Amino acid sequence: MTRLASPLSLPLPLFVRQHIDSGFHRLVHPPDEPVVDFNRPRGEAALVPPESLSWRIFKNPVALFVGGVAAVILELAEPAVRTGVWEHSSFRTDPVRRLQRTGNAAMVTVFAARSTAEAMIASIVRRHDRIAGETPDGEAYRANDVRVLCWVQATAAFGFATAYDRYVRPLARDELDSFYAEGVPAAHLYGALDAPASDAERQALFESMRLRLEPSPIVFEFLAIMRDAPAVPAPLRPMQRRLVRAAVEITPQWARRRLGLTGAYGLRPGERLVVQQIASLSDKLMLHSSPAVQSCLRLGLPADYLYPG
Repeated sequence: MTRLASPLSLPLPLFVRQHIDSGFHRLVHPPDEPVVDFNRPRGEAALVPPESLSWRIFKNPVALFVGGVAAVILELAEPAVRTGVWEHSSFRTDPVRRLQRTGNAAMVTVFAARSTAEAMIASIVRRHDRIAGETPDGEAYRANDVRVLCWVQATAAFGFATAYDRYVRPLARDELDSFYAEGVPAAHLYGALDAPASDAERQALFESMRLRLEPSPIVFEFLAIMRDAPAVPAPLRPMQRRLVRAAVEITPQWARRRLGLTGAYGLRPGERLVVQQIASLSDKLMLHSSPAVQSCLRLGLPADYLYPG
C-alpha cells in the first residue's frame, strides 16, 4: 500500500498529548464492556481499506463529535427514530455511556478487523430486533425497519462528511461520492439496504424526507444534554459548547428552519475559525491508543500512516 503522508510534529507537551490520548480512549471504550483490540487479528482487513476517505475522516475526533451531533439532530427530527431512541436508549439517563457505545460501534465498523466488525454488527441487529412500538401519533415503528435504518445511515454519513468538509478540509464531489460508497457494505450488514451510495442519492433521500421531519422539544433537550455532558476529552471540554453549535451550523438550513433552530443555536461570529483550528489540529495529532493507529499497526502499516505532513 502507498503511504499517505508523514506526521506533523505538534508543539504540545507530552503530558497534554497523553491526557488527550487517555481521554479519547475512555470515550470510545465503554466501561464494563469488552475492550476491542484493534491490533488483532494481525493482518486481517477491515470492512473498508486504510487508504479510504473513511479512515481519514473517522480518525478525527472533532469531525466525529460534530458530525455525530448533527446526525442525531436529523435523526431526532424523524418521528419513528426519535421515539425509538428516546424510549429505548440511555440518552436521557446516561448520555456519556450512550455516546461511548455509539462511538465504539463507529470505530469498530470502520477500523476493526472484518470478523470483529461483522460480529458486533450482528449483535446490534439482534438487539434492534427486539425494539418496536408506536410513536405518540400512533404510528408503528421497528428499529430494524429498512427505511429507519437508511435514514440513520444517511444522516450519520452526512454528518461526518460535512463536519470534515467544513472544519478540516473541503471535500471534492468525487470524494463525497467515494465516502458514501465506502459505507454501503457496512450499511447492508446493519440492514440499511437502500443506504445512499453517492452524494446525489443522499440529497435525493433528504429531499424525500422534508415533510416527514418535524419539530420536537426532544431536539432541544438533546442539545442541552450535549452542551453540558462530559462528552469530549477534558482538554477539549472548554470547546464543547462551540462544537455543539458547529454541529447545528452544518445541519441543512431547511431542516433548521423546520425544527426551529434559529441562528442563536449556531456559531457566533468568529467561532467557525476557532473550530476549524481545533479540527485541523486534531487531524494532525496522532493518538497512539486510537483505533486508527492500532488498526494501521494490525495491517503492518506505520503508526503515522494516516497523518499529514
